Amino acid sequence: MLIVLLCALLLDYFFGEPKKYHPLVGFGRFAAYLEERLNEDLLDKKVGFKAEKKPQTMQQNRINGLIAVLVCLVPAWWFTWLIISDGLSGMLLETIILYLALGLNSLKQHAQQVLQPLQNNQLDQARHALSLIVSRDTQQMDEEGVCRATTESVLENGSDAVFATIFWFLVAGAPGVVVYRLTNTLDAMWGYKTERYNNFGFFVARFDDLLNFIPARLTALSYALMGNWKNATKCWSKQGILWESPNAGVVMAAGAGALDVQLGGADQYHGEVKQRPDLGCGQKAETQTIHLACELVDHAVILWVVVVALICVPAWF
Repeated sequence: MLIVLLCALLLDYFFGEPKKYHPLVGFGRFAAYLEERLNEDLLDKKVGFKAEKKPQTMQQNRINGLIAVLVCLVPAWWFTWLIISDGLSGMLLETIILYLALGLNSLKQHAQQVLQPLQNNQLDQARHALSLIVSRDTQQMDEEGVCRATTESVLENGSDAVFATIFWFLVAGAPGVVVYRLTNTLDAMWGYKTERYNNFGFFVARFDDLLNFIPARLTALSYALMGNWKNATKCWSKQGILWESPNAGVVMAAGAGALDVQLGGADQYHGEVKQRPDLGCGQKAETQTIHLACELVDHAVILWVVVVALICVPAWF
């Protein structure tokens, strides 16, 4: 387990995310195909049907969403379990699967693509780079807003793309990693509280929350241990519970406290200003904050590797 984890992290460090033919891209296309045929809210919108939804129709669309999730996850879990069951070759395949699922290098690359233009006083270019990794409107953001949004993205996605992936590998091996990352991808596609996805994405959103519940809190603990412990735990307990997401809130609150920075607050989504709770404490976000957030994630990864080593190495002897 430790060897697979170390090898996967090294592959991610040296090679990063594959530029072409990433399995999640193909999976995303398949998921989009399923939704086009099963999401009744989408089909009604296409034909201009605007009648009020009946409770049984809403329930049916939730069931359709559940069917779509099962179609996506069950075969993938079974196939992964099948191919890793063969000794050394199975170990090699586990390493490759974990490497493909990890997003540590990619996370830092995206942050760097925002950070470099900011350092060169190219705010418009930084806004564009940020728009590729967040769902909020970035066109009117000032420099502090760009730094704040990028830092939030690093902290939150550190939990999703790195620590939760490692957690489910440690708990359930490569099949657990596959189920988690595919669920996370489906949630990113269907887990919105909009007219189109509110019913169809109901089950995947809650399943994703369930899978992230423990990893998110371990991530928050890791951020606290690697940063300002006092501020991190204070912000975690008082601010994290106020966030709309039960998992993102604790992660970003702890991370903001660990970095002694102010995050959260008002932001614009799809043309509407959304007032979010304040997170963290201390100074406002700046370019250095993005760099420090990436360092915090790196230090937390080292902490996880050390803990896994302390558990696994004695067992070998």
